[in-house]
Amino acid sequence: MPGSVRVALIGDFDSGVVAHQAIPRAVALAAAAAGHGFEVEAAWVPTDSITTDDRLVDFDAVWCVPASPYRSTEGALRAIRFARERHVPFLGTCGGFQHAVVEYARSVLGWSHAEHAEKAPFAALPVVSRLTCSLVEVSGAVRFSEGSHLRRAYGVAEAVESYHCSYGVNPRIRRALTARGLRVVAEDQAGDVRAIELDDHPFFVATLFQPERAALRNEVPPLVQALVVAAATAASRSGRFGPSRVTAATSDGSSGCPASRHREGRTTRSCLRSPGTGREK
Repeated sequence: MPGSVRVALIGDFDSGVVAHQAIPRAVALAAAAAGHGFEVEAAWVPTDSITTDDRLVDFDAVWCVPASPYRSTEGALRAIRFARERHVPFLGTCGGFQHAVVEYARSVLGWSHAEHAEKAPFAALPVVSRLTCSLVEVSGAVRFSEGSHLRRAYGVAEAVESYHCSYGVNPRIRRALTARGLRVVAEDQAGDVRAIELDDHPFFVATLFQPERAALRNEVPPLVQALVVAAATAASRSGRFGPSRVTAATSDGSSGCPASRHREGRTTRSCLRSPGTGREK
């Protein structure tokens, strides 16, 4: 699609998953609210199709979506590593957050035995472990760190977000996990980790909550909008379309739009393609 921004949705599409139902609307609302005159094409990339980096090179952003365990853990980890090492804008939500933690622990910290407890319940090093209290279909307040992409995207210090998960960062390894450039940028009221970012990356954000669910209320998910703008900026810098197409982006890469402002009726279009079927979702 000429002049479009391409977002890879890393995950195994399931029409019964609420987050997967929300993602098409989230992308459409974010693209319209960004209002920069570009099109956004989001394509599902099944995890078991990611065997080489070539599967991802044509995308301007990577979003590792909810609903794990994935068909291929290694495929999901490869996509996350691709985005991290090549400085491709990245968003991980729910399962994407959990696998971003595993990938970072293995590849950056050198913890080769780092595991996700859902897949390896008896692992010696479960960097993602079962939560003390399940967050399946739970909503709660999260506080954002000053200066974070999250704080800029939302435009507020705190928001209420929704979850559907039973696993999170193992609190025993939190200090070691954040010793080399990975930052905790959101916590719940108990101080537990709810989002992370990388300092040495233009846009690498992962949340345990599912911000895309705001789209089911017809609200623009601020973090998805920030991802779209980051992807457009990346496409502009790569020369795929001119910088004038993204002039509304702020210098810090955020959307410049408070979460509560929905700007509909733009010429921006959004397409979502499901894997292998050619059907729009």
